[in-house]
Amino acid sequence: MSELKYDVVIVGAGIAGPMMARDVAKAGFSVLLVDKKAAIGSPKQCAEGININVFEKYGIPYDKRFVNREIYGARIYSPSGYTAELRYKNVSGVILERKVFDKMLAFYAAREGADVWPRAEAVDVIRENGRVEGLKIKREGELLDVRAKVVVAADGVESTIARKAGINTYAPPHEFDSGYEYEMLIEGFDPDIIHLWFGNEVAPRGYVWVFPKDEDRANVGIGINSDNPKTAKYYLDKWLREHGISTNKILEVNVGLVPVGGFVKELVKDNVMIIGDAARQVNPMHGGGMAEAMKAAAIASKWTVKALEEDNLKLLQNYTEEWWREEGPKMEKLLKLRRVTEKLTDEDLDVFVQILGGTDLEKLAGGKYTEIIKALLKNPKVMFNRRRLSLLKELL
Repeated sequence: MSELKYDVVIVGAGIAGPMMARDVAKAGFSVLLVDKKAAIGSPKQCAEGININVFEKYGIPYDKRFVNREIYGARIYSPSGYTAELRYKNVSGVILERKVFDKMLAFYAAREGADVWPRAEAVDVIRENGRVEGLKIKREGELLDVRAKVVVAADGVESTIARKAGINTYAPPHEFDSGYEYEMLIEGFDPDIIHLWFGNEVAPRGYVWVFPKDEDRANVGIGINSDNPKTAKYYLDKWLREHGISTNKILEVNVGLVPVGGFVKELVKDNVMIIGDAARQVNPMHGGGMAEAMKAAAIASKWTVKALEEDNLKLLQNYTEEWWREEGPKMEKLLKLRRVTEKLTDEDLDVFVQILGGTDLEKLAGGKYTEIIKALLKNPKVMFNRRRLSLLKELL
């Protein structure tokens, strides 16, 4: 059996893995990035929408090869058809081509010096004297021992490596959403904004989305609580039927499990780190994980580089401390908000969408939920409804 040595080995080439590989390799350390898929980025498990700010913030080129469409805002729809819209003069977000984007992130890592292996599955940890010393990796049928000072689990929501390393990633089924999406031909929706539909009969706990990719092509998907007795596909197909949209022009089907809670407390165990979906670092309200993965990768990279430079792996623990200090409180608040929104009736949703205006949606998009709640509390339809008042006050 062949044996190789690296400073860092990262499992999973989604968003977090390649970005961490890029940053650590750029600092001059040897990095191996592995992914069990034959083609990095495929299949996609994502609606592909992201805020425009992440490109500059995380040093990602704004490349038309993976920027499919520029987006200028959003429109939300209540169960009874009330709408609220936010529209900017300038680009606020983009719809990506994740198959290209993920591959290019891995390319950027390779260009900085990281080794990248697709079709390479990390099947187990190498443990000696009670400590993880590397990974057993099956590459093109050959089993390799890869020794590493630092092992990073960026291998998605089911994270085999985190579990084998002894990190507790358990979360109950209710802390996951089930996602189902078609990339399809669809007409009649403004292609310059994203569209979101809410309602307990539309998408329990979640929403239906239309994220435009062309004038007449979009990602049309849904997220619902994974412990729902009915499937996400059932609700999505129902919504399409009710809107008179044919399912005979589907280009791609994507299915996935999305963590919307159950954040991992122990992000580092000895020399093993966990980032991205594997660590449940996903926004509990909208289920988006790309920006959160980038943030986690940036923090994890910084402390990995410091630990290697100072030959002190105890510094890795600062990743856990910093993430929970900077991101943890926000994520816990969002989780609390999600749990309250689960109690809203369709009538509540109708009222809230009627109340909300463009300015409110801008605050909502910016994560200023407290300001939105305070505005809602001033409305008579909330003030004189004891249940609504009580629910919203839980969040203050």
